[in-house]
Amino acid sequence: MEKYKVSVCKTKNKFILKFEINHFITNHENYEFNNIDETSNSQLAKELFYLPFVKKIYIASNFIAVERFNIIEWKDVQDEVAKKIEIYLNQGNNVISNTNNKKSPISIYAESTPNPAVLKFVANKKLVDFQIEFNSIDECEESPLALELFKFPFVKGIFIDENFISITKYDISSWDEITLKIRKFIKEYLEGDNKILSDDYQKENIIKEENLDEISKEIITILDEYVKPAVASDGGNIMFKSYNKTTKSVSVILQGACSGCPSSTITLKNGIENMLKQMLNGKVEVVEAINE
Repeated sequence: MEKYKVSVCKTKNKFILKFEINHFITNHENYEFNNIDETSNSQLAKELFYLPFVKKIYIASNFIAVERFNIIEWKDVQDEVAKKIEIYLNQGNNVISNTNNKKSPISIYAESTPNPAVLKFVANKKLVDFQIEFNSIDECEESPLALELFKFPFVKGIFIDENFISITKYDISSWDEITLKIRKFIKEYLEGDNKILSDDYQKENIIKEENLDEISKEIITILDEYVKPAVASDGGNIMFKSYNKTTKSVSVILQGACSGCPSSTITLKNGIENMLKQMLNGKVEVVEAINE
């Protein structure tokens, strides 16, 4: 068999790096390890946790994603990690042991959001590597999960984040009538190891930060560190769209529970706009929202 080779690939999250492998390393199953105590069935994950900067490990069929603590930069250690994985695999070691590879049961629970039309369904497993939103069935040909969810007549919109799915409903149904049905469907769908996104899915409209001016980059950093974690807990997302240096205005896209939420205007003006004004003194005057 050809030797294992490991390639380093960046992700949208600067703390997470993917180490892609030229052969399958698991039996088409995914595993997530949050600390060294969870690695009883993976010697490779355990050895990676010995590296002091490793925060979380995600093992899939043909790649290993590693999240780091903010104590180093990936450029300083990525080659070391890739080499460590390559050596381990080429020694013929198992990535996942057969003694304890029983998958954890899937659990889904529903959380309310500030938007009465949106409910957040939280999973105990990683779903995607980035946020993605679907506003109609015509948009989701690359997402088998979204396609199935839109077959429910009460589903108006779908927003998928790392470990949750926010569902926007039409007014024809109440949450009391449909919550259990959605929860049951998502649970059974994930338990069946069905795909969330197609293998060849390519995220569109990714903002390439290297093409942005310095102020735009600063705005994105502030949104990522101070805003997104808070709105994600409410089932939504606020994504940078553009910055106009002349008018000192910022455009953002509201997604998930944030889109159409009655309190989003208050959050935008009293929270995000004020924060950007204070942290980027004189560079930002107004923040405008786009509901997509």
